Amino acid sequence: MTEENMIKITVIIAGRPYPLRIKASDEPAVRKIVKEVNDKIMTFQSAYPGRDKQDGLSMTLLTYAFDLYKLRQEKPDPNEPGLHNQLDRIDELLEQLL
Repeated sequence: MTEENMIKITVIIAGRPYPLRIKASDEPAVRKIVKEVNDKIMTFQSAYPGRDKQDGLSMTLLTYAFDLYKLRQEKPDPNEPGLHNQLDRIDELLEQLL
């Protein structure tokens, strides 16, 4: 990726800032994922009030990792050749957030 395609953003996950360098075209997806992650953390915190944000973050990460694992285990649909590429892209975006 060329430097001109990259932008710097800072996202807040579980109350902590994380600076990222991403493609400008990925910004809406990254922001949507960040919102989803924060919403899941809040859901876990509500369900388990004695736990801290780190526990909510860990359980959220485990949820996403499990979902990704299940998707990778499924036999790909021959009519959707891009499914693995999409999963790889989601995996890349998640890695950028961590």
